[in-house]
Amino acid sequence: MVSNMSRSKRRRGRSRPAILFSPEAVDLARDALSDVGGDEVGEHLGATVSNGMVIHRFESLTPGYSGWEWNAVLACVPGTGNLTVSEVTLQAGKKAQLAPKWVPYEDRVRPGDLGPGDVLPPKHDDERLCPKRDVRDKNGFQRNQNAKRVLSEKGLEAATKRWRAERGRGSLMARRAEHTCATCAFFLPWRQNTVVYGICSNEYSADGQVVDSRYGCGAHSLSKEEKPVQEGKRYGVFDDGAY
Repeated sequence: MVSNMSRSKRRRGRSRPAILFSPEAVDLARDALSDVGGDEVGEHLGATVSNGMVIHRFESLTPGYSGWEWNAVLACVPGTGNLTVSEVTLQAGKKAQLAPKWVPYEDRVRPGDLGPGDVLPPKHDDERLCPKRDVRDKNGFQRNQNAKRVLSEKGLEAATKRWRAERGRGSLMARRAEHTCATCAFFLPWRQNTVVYGICSNEYSADGQVVDSRYGCGAHSLSKEEKPVQEGKRYGVFDDGAY
C-alpha cells in the first residue's frame, strides 16, 4: 500500500536532523498515515535514516497484518525548516506474517502422497520416460518391454541415487554393520528374466520396493489427466459485506 503526498509544516529555529526526528515530525507522520490507515495505525516504533530522509515506523493494527508496519517517509528541504511527507507505505516487519512461497501445483505432490484411487499421470515432458529406441545402456536393468515408453537413463540414475541414499553402503546402518548384503541368504540377486516381480522406480509410489507385476497404482506411466468438469453447480452472488 503506497501513497505519495506533498504535505508540509514550517518549523523554524531547528536544524534539519532535529526536525526530522522531532515530536512534530512524528505527529506529521501519524497524521499522514491516518489518512490512509485510519485507526489501524498503532504506536510509534522508531525512526531510521535512508538516503537523506527519515522513515518513521508505526505498529500496524490492520487485521490480518500482524507484524507489519506503517511507514512514513519524511524529508526536509535544506535551510527552509519545511517537513515534507514523501511517501506512506504498509510494509512487512521482521516478524510479519507472510504468505508462503508459491509452489506450482505440479510440484506440490510429494513422495508418500499417493493413495488408493488417486491418479498421478506423468508430465507431458517427463524426463524420467523415453521411447524404447532411446535406451542404449541398460546398466544391468532390463526395461519393461510391455510399456509404451520406458524408464530413461535420467530416470534410472535418479532412482538408483535415491535407493543408495537410504539403503546404500554410505548409510549409517551399513557403516555400522559387520557384513554386507552380498553374503546374506535373505538377499535375492536380481535376474533379468524375472517377469513376476519387479522394482518400482517411481518416487511417488512404491519407489525402490519389489512389487508383483499384477500390483497397480494411480501413478502408472499411462495414467491420464482427469477430464475437467464442463459445468458444475452454479451459485448466486454472495455479499460478504452484509455480515
